[in-house]
Parts: sequence; structure tokens; C-alpha cells
Amino acid sequence: MSRRISIWKNLDWLTVIVYLVFLFIGWVSIYSAVYDDAHSSIFDTTQRYGKQLIWILAAVVIALAVLMTDNKLFLFFSYFFYAFAILMLVAVLFFGTEINASQSWFQFGGIQIQPAEFAKLATALALAQFLSNTKQKIHDPRVLTNSTLIIMLPVMLILLQPDVGSSLVFFSFILVLYREGLTGWVIFLFILFGVLSVLALLMNEINMLAMLVLTSFAALLIIVRDVKLTIRGVLIFTVVAATVLIFFRLAGQPAQLDTQLVIAAAAASLVLFVLSAMSRLRGVQLVLGILFTAILYTYSVDYVFDNVLMPHQRSRINIVLGFDDDPLGQSYNINQSKIAIGSGGLTGKGFLQGTQTKFNFVPEQSTDFIFCTIGEEWGFAGSLVLLALFVLFLLRLVYMAERQRSPFARIYGYAVISVFFTHLVINIGMTIGVVPVIGIPLPFISYGGSSMWAFTIMLFILLKFDAERMEFLK
Repeated sequence: MSRRISIWKNLDWLTVIVYLVFLFIGWVSIYSAVYDDAHSSIFDTTQRYGKQLIWILAAVVIALAVLMTDNKLFLFFSYFFYAFAILMLVAVLFFGTEINASQSWFQFGGIQIQPAEFAKLATALALAQFLSNTKQKIHDPRVLTNSTLIIMLPVMLILLQPDVGSSLVFFSFILVLYREGLTGWVIFLFILFGVLSVLALLMNEINMLAMLVLTSFAALLIIVRDVKLTIRGVLIFTVVAATVLIFFRLAGQPAQLDTQLVIAAAAASLVLFVLSAMSRLRGVQLVLGILFTAILYTYSVDYVFDNVLMPHQRSRINIVLGFDDDPLGQSYNINQSKIAIGSGGLTGKGFLQGTQTKFNFVPEQSTDFIFCTIGEEWGFAGSLVLLALFVLFLLRLVYMAERQRSPFARIYGYAVISVFFTHLVINIGMTIGVVPVIGIPLPFISYGGSSMWAFTIMLFILLKFDAERMEFLK
């Protein structure tokens, strides 16, 4: 009995209150987003807001059940949960229901369950179990490889559905690895590859290759700290590339072969540069390795974009990058979303007064684009309050994770933070047009049972660990 009392006494009630506020905001926002005069009761279970109330009540019951569960269950069965999640991700590929061109759901009567949402929870537990082993050192290549496999296995299965949005969330677990001692260079390279991905789509091949070569010389200057050597390399590349292009252009070579010529010129100039820099060969080899990796990666980005992504996904990326403008097609969601948020002004139009919402101008306005309803009806002020609540929520989770005495609980806490942070940034980024529309929910606000239950379990496991942190010392 005293243990149960200590759970309630030590529970982080501020986080619980913020969680309940999120549930209420989501419920009311969904009611406003799909309001119909013929079904005006907010408790009407034939409508989405009525169903959401059922999900909310179920989530509260689930939260209480988690708090009553022994911590050791999550520790000892973490790999089992992970294996079961992987099994469900495989099963949904064969027995799932296709919705919006993605076979990501199990249908049980009127209930739809999305395994990918619970796979995030299972992966967080498995990663925490693996890394919390006192013998595991994150700098050990085997540990890093196994950690990567734990993260990437569900990613690959989710991509087969295909569900790009859910798969991207798993990459946020790199923040967990960083917190546990992974060098900052890995984070830097992760960001660098993201920048390269965008540049590979924005720039033509010749400009991209030239930029990579010149950037590699800047890296060389930083690594070997030899200005003369760097200038020599730039001059060799410039002279060789210009000579090759001019020679073949005068010979009547078609402009379509310029890319191949630049590649040939770059290869020739790099050979000459290496021969002239034998005294600093180690630094030069490092830079060349980075350069060739970057070139291969940029070509792989183009290949994936042209041959792997679906047409509507390519279109959404092109719209964000400014290449396409399809106001009645793929741009419609983003344009209507920005119109709805902008029309709210400073204080909004008022509850149930959003015209963009009322006339269904914004697709998926109760799910992926629920933030539009809040922006239109409560304006900048209301949106700012919601964002402030999320910032408070995330900071509170960081505080809880840092004060854990158990490595397992700390690592799990940062995994939870990574998932919530990524969902928040991507979802709101979609609604304001700075991130391609990839369809992931706003935690606790968007309509849906799977995401709410998964988020609730993730949160309350952490709250349970925190309430008993003095006793939970794996």
C-alpha cells in the first residue's frame, strides 16, 4: 500500500496536467473541425469528436494501468515488445487495410490500429535495454552497429507499407545516441547529409559537383592548415576543368555531356593534386574520401527521388522547394492550410467561427492539419499558447530524463523526447508549408486512437519510472 501511495505522491503532476490539457484541446478542436448542425452534441459517438472522447477515456484507463504496472515488466520484456512490434509490421504488409495508398492499418470492425505508432514505443524500450547494459560503450563499432540495426529494422518495414512519414520519426533516435556519448561529428554528418539532400534536388549536376569539389578544398584547408596547398588544389581543378570544357566545346561536343566532362576533369585534377601533395597524403586521403562519399550520396538522392518515391511524394517535395505550383492538386492542402492559419489573425475568429474549417476547405483538418483549426479560430495568440505548452512539456520531459538514476530510464526518456519533438516539428512544419506533407499526427491533438494510445503509453511509462526513480536502479 505504501508503494502505491508513493507513486501518486511522487508523480510529476505538472506533466500529467499538461497531458490532460492537450487531450481537452484536441477533443474541442476536433469538434470544431468537423462540426455539423445535424450532430451538434459533442458526445455524439457517430462523429469523430464522439469517437475521440472514447479514445480519450480509453487512454486515461491505459495510463492508470501503466502506473499500476511493475517497472521491471518494461525492463525484462523490452525485447519481447520489440519482437512483437516487428512481427506486427510484417503482418500488416500481408493482412493490413490500405488507407490513402498505404497498407499501414489493421481493421477490427470500426477500430483501426496502426502498428507503426506502437513500434516507436517498442524501439525506444529495446534501444534503452541495449544501451543501458553497463558493458556497452557507444563508441564501440559493434554497439553502434547494433543500435543502428535496432532503429533501422522497423524503418525498412514501415517504408514497405509505404509510410515515409512514420519512418522518418525513427531517425530522431540519433539524439538518444548523442546523449549517450556519440561524437558530435555524427550529428554534424547527419545534418550535412540532410543539407546535401536538399541541395541535390535544388542544383543541377554541374553546379553540385563544382560546389562539392570546392567545398572539399575548404575542408582540406581546415584539416591540413596549409594555405598554399589548398590554393594549388583549387588552381589545378579550375585550370583542368576549364581546359577540358573549352577543348571539347570547340571540338563541337554537345552541351549535354558537360556533366560527364566535369567529372572527368575533376578526376584528372584530383589525381594531379594528390601527386603534388604526397607530403600531406593522409589529410588529402581523408578529404577525398569525404568528397567521393558526398558525390555518391547526391547521386543516390536523385535516384531515390526519381525511382523510389511515389509521384505524389515527389510533387509535394517539389512544391516545398518551389519547383511546382499545383494550387488545385498537391499544393491545395498547403495553400488552404496557410490561408486558414493566416486568416485567424492575432486573436482568431472564435470558437466554431472558422470559415475555412466550416466549409471543409482544408483536407484532413481533424487529423494531420488540426493545427489549422486552432490557428484560424484562436489566431496567433492561441497558436502561441499551444506551442508554449508543448515547449513546457518537452522541457519537463528533459528534466525528468536527466534526474533518472537508472540508465535504462534515462535512455528511454530521451527516446520519448525525440519522438514527441519530431512529431511536433514535422506536423506544424507541414501546416505552415516549410516541410513536405508526409502525414504524421500532432501528439494528443490530432484525431486517432492508435497515436493517442501509443503516445500515452510512452509518456506514462516515463512518468512511472520517474515516480519510482529512487527504487528503479537497473
